[in-house]
Amino acid sequence: MSCGEHHDVDCSEILQRVYVFIDNELEDASNDEIRQHLEECAPCLDQYDLERCIKKLVHRSCGDDHAPEALRQKILLRLTQIRVETTTTD
Repeated sequence: MSCGEHHDVDCSEILQRVYVFIDNELEDASNDEIRQHLEECAPCLDQYDLERCIKKLVHRSCGDDHAPEALRQKILLRLTQIRVETTTTD
């Protein structure tokens, strides 16, 4: 995904780290880098909002249950595949 504008960090790199950003598991410098990119890039902000909403929905639906690691990896792989498919068709 790219908005067509120049950024210090490429959109695809930001979106690869968005899950970790949502979980607040990045170093402060990386958080600031992603936050700045999201402020400048509407398509990435939209994708971030979508991912955050999905995460909230899953959390609300599953409560405190944790998905098995294998399932988590399958879901992340599928989301990555979908993201690649949508970026190649744009």
